[in-house]
Amino acid sequence: MDNTAPLILTLQLDERSFAFFDEQRRRYFPKERNFIPAHLTLFHALPGEQLAAIQHDIEAAISGQQPFKLDVTGLRSLGRGVAYALESSELNKMRSHLALGWNDWLKPQDRQNHNPHVTVQNKVDPTQARALLEDLREGFQPFEVTGMGLDLWWYRGGPWEKVRTFLFER
Repeated sequence: MDNTAPLILTLQLDERSFAFFDEQRRRYFPKERNFIPAHLTLFHALPGEQLAAIQHDIEAAISGQQPFKLDVTGLRSLGRGVAYALESSELNKMRSHLALGWNDWLKPQDRQNHNPHVTVQNKVDPTQARALLEDLREGFQPFEVTGMGLDLWWYRGGPWEKVRTFLFER
């Protein structure tokens, strides 16, 4: 097994919210490019060779963490796609804590200001993306979702491979 492949860390959402976002992704994401379920990425490329330390840090960071609410505040353009924008002070605090500890490992994409989102369309013509953005904004009403835990994944070039789920305490 290749333990040098990058690791991806995502927030696990409650079942109802995940089902909503995943249905949107299956509907709007190009089928030939949609290999993974809907997700909210916290880190895009953590070093696989640090798997044990990363898992330990995640366990420590979520110790005592209860599931928490996130506000879905609107839709945003990705240029060639569309995403739902989310906000949560608890998520920001958790991610910042992990980023501080992993600072030396972070790639530029993970050093940037984190803007939580769930992508439901990407890699399409900008005109198609703008049309979907306008269409989804028309009927959008803010809503809440619940963060239930964290999922750690291997990225080996194709569909992601689950390493482990870290559930928050209930």
